[in-house]
Amino acid sequence: MNLFWFRRDLRLNDNHGLYEALKSGKEVLALFIFDTSILGKLKSDDRRVPYIHREILKIDQQLREFGSRIIVRHGEPSEVISRLIREFSIDAIYANQDYEPYGIKRDSEISDLLNREGKKLFLFNDHLIFKPGEVLKPDGTTYTVFTSFSKKWLANFNVDKLVRYPSESYFHKFVVSDAINQETEIPSLQKLGFNSEEIHYPEAIIPLEKVINYADTRDYPAIDATTKLGMALRFGTISIRECVDIAASNSNIWLNELIWREFFMHILFYYPDVVDHSFKKQYDKIRWINDEGHFRKWCEGKTGYPLVDAGMRQMIKTGFMHNRVRMVTASFLVKHLLIDWRWGEAFFAEQLLDYELSSNNGNWQWAAGSGCDAAPYFRIFNPMRQQERFDPTFAYIRKWVPEYGTPLYPAPVVNHEFARKRCLEAFSIVSK
Repeated sequence: MNLFWFRRDLRLNDNHGLYEALKSGKEVLALFIFDTSILGKLKSDDRRVPYIHREILKIDQQLREFGSRIIVRHGEPSEVISRLIREFSIDAIYANQDYEPYGIKRDSEISDLLNREGKKLFLFNDHLIFKPGEVLKPDGTTYTVFTSFSKKWLANFNVDKLVRYPSESYFHKFVVSDAINQETEIPSLQKLGFNSEEIHYPEAIIPLEKVINYADTRDYPAIDATTKLGMALRFGTISIRECVDIAASNSNIWLNELIWREFFMHILFYYPDVVDHSFKKQYDKIRWINDEGHFRKWCEGKTGYPLVDAGMRQMIKTGFMHNRVRMVTASFLVKHLLIDWRWGEAFFAEQLLDYELSSNNGNWQWAAGSGCDAAPYFRIFNPMRQQERFDPTFAYIRKWVPEYGTPLYPAPVVNHEFARKRCLEAFSIVSK
């Protein structure tokens, strides 16, 4: 018997690792682990855990139709795996590769554990079109500039040769056993230590009309014009291959966004220090002000800059923020308030439903001017001008900041021209 370990690939269709497991010639047992090393760092009201729990229940229901179940455990992965390989006489474990530092470390430990038992861990690329090592410079090193990376990515890509993995065609290979059915009590959210309040999550379905119109509408936050597939891609409830296939046929701009996603994952893989440090090391020397009062007003959407405040309130309320506004709010925190980008990155990590370490980190460093391929430090978004261009009728602002234009709305926490000059001085010192 082989075991397939679901992680960031919570779907049964077009699942590379699952496909390989089902094609291995042996029955397959499905597993998901609620990893205490990850959950222990989250608050009880984290809005992503209920989504994961819901998707696990969906997978279990689908497997019931074939007489099988998914084994769900709550604990530290190496301890869970060690027990399971004996409990069910597991020969090998199949999974899809994780390119984040924690996932790499975890899988290395699991591989060592299995090797000691004479068993194997087989990992497959499912989360990206091109895994690290497949988009390289002629000299064999990785690209650190997006434009060059994207050109090479596109040169390597051929939509007609995009491989699919029809795992959905082999469900009869899942284990069917009374013993499995007796072992599959899925822990409730409450038992896991999380709240179970009703939350609206974006559907894991590609909105074709939005993709087709993406280039013309994506920058206007008052319009519901973005795909909102970040969460589905983060947890693998939709296939990246399906997304890229649709993008390649309908929107080069959306395809470009998906390539950005891969670029940041490659950067994180090759430069894991970016989690805590600037890609451009000199920017770690910036003398941040880090005013906690200003940070709190930014978090609450009470800065006196309406586009910034609207974005922050949208995120706090829904777990989502429009892409254009993410750039404005991030730039404001770093450039106007001179608050360390890591403070903002951590707050977004808590709030965003579609939080992805590589993209969140990469985009925050882009906004701060400290990352690879970053905007020059002297490029400072003017929040009022951004509002004039992308929310000229104040439709987005009035939705999320209803008191705007009344005496209840706060005065700006900082003057734009003063903040711009202060920022340029602070950044220029370390840029020389």
